[in-house]
Amino acid sequence: MNLILMGLPGAGKGTQAEQIVENYNIPHISTGDMFRAAMSEGTELGLKAKSFMDQGQLVPDEVTIGIVRERLGKDDCKKGFLLDGFPRTVAQAEALEVMLSDLERTLDYVLHIHVDQSLLLDRLTGRRICKNCGATYHLIFNPPANEGVCDKCGGELYQRADDNAETVGNRLEVNTKQMKPLLDFYQAKGYLRTIDGEQEIDQVYVNIDELLKGLNK
Repeated sequence: MNLILMGLPGAGKGTQAEQIVENYNIPHISTGDMFRAAMSEGTELGLKAKSFMDQGQLVPDEVTIGIVRERLGKDDCKKGFLLDGFPRTVAQAEALEVMLSDLERTLDYVLHIHVDQSLLLDRLTGRRICKNCGATYHLIFNPPANEGVCDKCGGELYQRADDNAETVGNRLEVNTKQMKPLLDFYQAKGYLRTIDGEQEIDQVYVNIDELLKGLNK
């Protein structure tokens, strides 16, 4: 099965990806992992990507697409893959279609884990970290016994600057605008399947699993 996983930050993509990979024995391919592997292997495209990243620049589409093509051609992808973080644009999505056609493969589903932005804001701004020992808490999911105090060492808890509501809200807004054209593209192609990510984590996976079991029939 050939899958793409999409969702805003905090939607729970990582948790669901782990379960899909474990139960269906396909590789989880994230853009970051691909870049790191290509750079560590010293491939021509990996070195090109590194030269852009070292200068703090975005890696151009043709390099990113080339690295994806190399990764999807490896033996562990013969039974399928779970792409995460690619494509990010409609141009990349169109390039992926050409790539899969060349490999005589077709996409099965684009799994979109949907969570309302207001709920994501609560999820992403609730993290608190101990200044003393670095223990992490969450005001909703894993609160300390006493507000503002670390259970482990009694240290003061603080919120990282990039976890504040304004920063997180801006990040979600940028990601939403970036993702919408892709969702529209895959909806028109008939690949898009939207999963309610506001359910319990286990139930989200049950919904995904029901879809994937249909592919194996």
